[in-house]
Amino acid sequence: MSENIYAKAEEIIFQRRTDAEVKRTMRVNEVERKIPEIAELNRVHLSNLSQRLFKIIQDGTDVEKKIEKERRDNRQAQAIIRSYLKKNGYPENYLEIQYTCPECDDTGYSNGKRCSCFKELIKKLSADELNTNSHMALSSFETFSLDYLKNENNYESMEKIYRYCVDYAENFSPKTSRNILMYGNTGLGKTHLSLAIANEVLKKGFSVSYDSAINFLRQIENEHFGRDLSGKDTLELILSSDLLIIDDLGAEYDTRFSAATIYNIIDTRLNRSLPVIITTNLTHIEIEERYDARIISRLGCLYDYLKFTGKDVR
Repeated sequence: MSENIYAKAEEIIFQRRTDAEVKRTMRVNEVERKIPEIAELNRVHLSNLSQRLFKIIQDGTDVEKKIEKERRDNRQAQAIIRSYLKKNGYPENYLEIQYTCPECDDTGYSNGKRCSCFKELIKKLSADELNTNSHMALSSFETFSLDYLKNENNYESMEKIYRYCVDYAENFSPKTSRNILMYGNTGLGKTHLSLAIANEVLKKGFSVSYDSAINFLRQIENEHFGRDLSGKDTLELILSSDLLIIDDLGAEYDTRFSAATIYNIIDTRLNRSLPVIITTNLTHIEIEERYDARIISRLGCLYDYLKFTGKDVR
């Protein structure tokens, strides 16, 4: 992981906390303007609480008893404020800080360790950095047209594939979404629809890694054999992204390293219950001829096959 990604994650977490506190202050100001009783309660009981506690401790007499009274008065004031909020049509928790991550209150730490939200952010930023080096541009469902198929026999089947992909993107979940193998001739929209899914899933805040099989394998090989000194771990990123899209499987060089890496990626993500979308120009038979039985068994049993048919429209 690069220092830039780590620093960017820290910056985002800090900004989340700052934004949450600013929004809370705005809500307090709004409520105090509309409900004077709350403004008075805040002024009398809450605004100088820390100063009063400091004076109690500094004075040194009956400290526990006085602190307990302050706590009791504070709880009572909070209860009255909640009742005023409810009476005036506000949620009772309207004046609480609404953090993005309630586990760590947007600090990035939980129980002295890095919070899961920080780890997820690192994963997403790493995937985004990897995708900037991809030769593939994201697409959208809006720019995918079936009009050219209106009078063709395969219109219905392609429309079903389109609807499947839209539904997949709308309901995406890393732990429940299916694996997909899109296959068929070139120019039928496999890459377009897979990257439209990627686009929508990214908008939901999930991490997505996408590139061609050739580029993925080349980068992994360079890192594995020490030809890339950037410190990246593309393989681990591919294995852990919420969604992985491998484009043009079968166009990669047929080497033992490639075959072993492809198997590792497919098998590991299956074990982690993380979905993969693969596109290929190979036919069902060509896939079976190209790859070994271990890969075929996983593709055959645990992937939804989407067959693209028609004429090249590019």
